[in-house]
Amino acid sequence: MDVTIILKIALIGIITAIACMLLKRAGKDEIATVVSVVGLVVALAMMLDTIVQLYDTLRSLFDL
Repeated sequence: MDVTIILKIALIGIITAIACMLLKRAGKDEIATVVSVVGLVVALAMMLDTIVQLYDTLRSLFDL
């Protein structure tokens, strides 16, 4: 597993958390929820290739 993907996901998490805090303090709770969901989707999209590789490895390991 590459370390850069971990750093990218951590950076997305930090940016999302800061944006959510700022939006909640401004009284825009609904937009803060949307921002957190979008951050989650972006992080999962970045991990998709890694998840596919894990699935292929497990599939070949157990001969499925």
